[in-house]
Amino acid sequence: MELSDYIRILRKNWLVIVAITLVGIGAAAAWSLTRTPEYEASSQVFVSSQAGGSISELQQGSSFSQARVQTYVNLVNTPIVLNPVISYLGVDDLSAASLAGQVSASSPLNTTMIEISVTDTDPVRAADIANAVGASLTSTVAELETLPGTTESPIKLTRVKDALAPFAPVSPNVPLNLALGALVGLALGIGVAVLRTVLDTRIRSTRDVELVTDKPLIGTIPFDPKAKERPVILQADPQNVRSEAFRALRTNLQFLDMDGGKTFVVTSSVPSEGKSTTSVNLAIALADAGKRVVLVDADLRKPKVAEYLQIEGGVGLTDVLIGRARLADVMLPWGGRSLYVLPAGKIPPNPSELLGSAQMQQLLSALAHDADIVILDTPPLLPVTDGALLAKRTSGAIVVVAAGATTRHQLESAIEALDTVDARVAGVVLTMVPTKGPDAYGYGYGYGYGYGPYGGVSEVSVAKPKGSTRSAKGPRTARAGRAPEAAGSATPADRA
Repeated sequence: MELSDYIRILRKNWLVIVAITLVGIGAAAAWSLTRTPEYEASSQVFVSSQAGGSISELQQGSSFSQARVQTYVNLVNTPIVLNPVISYLGVDDLSAASLAGQVSASSPLNTTMIEISVTDTDPVRAADIANAVGASLTSTVAELETLPGTTESPIKLTRVKDALAPFAPVSPNVPLNLALGALVGLALGIGVAVLRTVLDTRIRSTRDVELVTDKPLIGTIPFDPKAKERPVILQADPQNVRSEAFRALRTNLQFLDMDGGKTFVVTSSVPSEGKSTTSVNLAIALADAGKRVVLVDADLRKPKVAEYLQIEGGVGLTDVLIGRARLADVMLPWGGRSLYVLPAGKIPPNPSELLGSAQMQQLLSALAHDADIVILDTPPLLPVTDGALLAKRTSGAIVVVAAGATTRHQLESAIEALDTVDARVAGVVLTMVPTKGPDAYGYGYGYGYGYGPYGGVSEVSVAKPKGSTRSAKGPRTARAGRAPEAAGSATPADRA
């Protein structure tokens, strides 16, 4: 991954990172507050030799003292030094072994100084133990170093610094613990964020689509929280940023080299990815560009086109395929445009057989002969085979992918399903793309111009679709039976 990917991961998961960091700080604070404070007191002892007064004797004595210092340091934690301290202080609840865990001794390099440190929960007792250990070490060394037949030890230990009761505890170190807790929490938060991203197989951006397939990305449709209330956005709000995205999709579709083909299947991997909404709005956008468009609701399982366009859908494609109705009788002009809609009709018990029949092939040929572009809204590819069957008989399939919902495996399986039947993939349309956040996709034009609430201009002149009127109460729904404006022009149904 590139640096920009890591920055996007941090932006996307900053709440998780902050939460885990705060948990780390909280854990460190809780641990620190539950610990018993410990105080440290230190005393110092100077080691010297009682040699003669000549320079050579002094040098020999100093070397001898330095050589013996480390031995005295190790002697501090022995019972011979600590037992007298226990008796002197009257701390009978302590043994020499337990007291040794509180006492430590060290000597700086090339010196004859011994520093005795004692940690205890009572600052006064810590100072008393440190002083008592220093005194006991002094007398013990003098006793041990006194040679037989002599009355004086050649080594003398002198207490040069007595321990004082400390004011502040050395443990727990609350600031240090909080800092360590924050660092550990931050590291864990970043790790969790990266792990979530690695394990998350959902498609969220155009880059994720490119990682799955090399098919062209021909459109990105922004997320609209009111999409269920106004699925036909080109009719409800033609100046909306989502409307402009469908116009961009229309333009990209017109530039595709499909060997002169003009029949396209709009499908998806799984349900609820926005394929029906994309089919309807794409057909309207193509009609607004002056194309003679036929929109066929070929989803014979859960048809939505008639509902979205608010037309009668009780009779339609199924009736034509079984010969119960003529195409001219069930195809409806819509919106005062050169757009003709063929609803799905009644849901049959055998959708796959009807869509794969010879009658369906003849119908597609007739529609393609009289229309500039034919758009077929088909079921998802993974649950059923209807979409793949129709895609093989058309110019290509437009695969709709919902950002943040469709997984990479689902898209891969959908592309494989089309490749299995040798169907062409015209392109991929990424829908429900967030307009805010790290995965947001930019819309609008540069230099301060844009559409809708995401652009830089509050009023933009956009041509209204023919036959649509707007009032203060909102857009007026086009009547299903309204004839096209083009006087004297025959519909594809009439020609068929």
